[in-house]
Amino acid sequence: MLSTAVRPTTRLLRFCLSTRCFQSAAATSSTVNATEIAHFSRLSSLWWNEQGEFSLLHRMNPVRVRYIREKILEATCEDQGEDARRELESKCAVLTGMDVLDVGCGGGLLSESLARLGARTIGIDASESNIGIASTHASGDPQLSSSGNSLEYRHTSAEQLVKEPKRFDVVCSMEVIEHVDNPVAFLSACAQLVKPGGHLFLSTIARTPLSYFITILAGEYVLRKVAVGTHTYSKFVNPSELISFFQTYRSSPSSSSNSTDFGHIGSDASPRPWITRTYAHGLPTRLEADVRGIVYIPWSGEWKLMPRSSTPWGAVECNYLFWVRRPLDS
Repeated sequence: MLSTAVRPTTRLLRFCLSTRCFQSAAATSSTVNATEIAHFSRLSSLWWNEQGEFSLLHRMNPVRVRYIREKILEATCEDQGEDARRELESKCAVLTGMDVLDVGCGGGLLSESLARLGARTIGIDASESNIGIASTHASGDPQLSSSGNSLEYRHTSAEQLVKEPKRFDVVCSMEVIEHVDNPVAFLSACAQLVKPGGHLFLSTIARTPLSYFITILAGEYVLRKVAVGTHTYSKFVNPSELISFFQTYRSSPSSSSNSTDFGHIGSDASPRPWITRTYAHGLPTRLEADVRGIVYIPWSGEWKLMPRSSTPWGAVECNYLFWVRRPLDS
């Protein structure tokens, strides 16, 4: 096993020196990578095995849900005041009345959690097998199957959905962008699906030597936590690249209606970009965007959301969460 694990290290220097030109990566018009979809389709039957291929995502899911809940409460406080935040916090279903989209939903781990928080949730995935597994699992839960249209699954992609008129209060895409072609088009499609004043949540992996050792060398080859080939180092996305994208991205004026326009980068399409300024270490202001590390603690078998103060000091060198809010005036 050791010799098998060592072979990838011979490619480490090449991986670490390779730079993915984020703004121009992949000239294809579609963001869907057929090889990635085939890989996850083969694993689709394992989605709800908490000890299997997706065990780490099962353990990560509660932390992701808490983060989404935390940011919604923070935004409520900023928009409506502390009393409104406290009232919302007292409710279990903090997403009640919101339209929420889960892009790349897989077997529905996050989608089900969002629906239980009261959201009208749509989960989409480019893998038909994943959608089948997600739908079947949800149908076995009386709380979800009897709640009308609170949870729906569709076999489609973000760039296809953006052609429809519906927009969402919250768009989530967890552990997806590192598997797509053309990450710029993917981000644009996700952003285009957000209502003015709405929220976009992403979860992904930074492109660093540490992330290579943890996710590929250890995760795939040594510990065999995930199948070999699940991750491609050059497709990992650094937080600075997401921040830079939203510093130049401006929503199309017609993005809340039926439009195929993916928005504009570096143009005057709207009054301002989603991120207007940064401070020390290139991080955005708290009200516009947020980057938080999420670290796996092996001796407890749990994931931990790192505090905001730790972000400049290496907490986002591997897995991290990213939140950004669409301006109300766009």
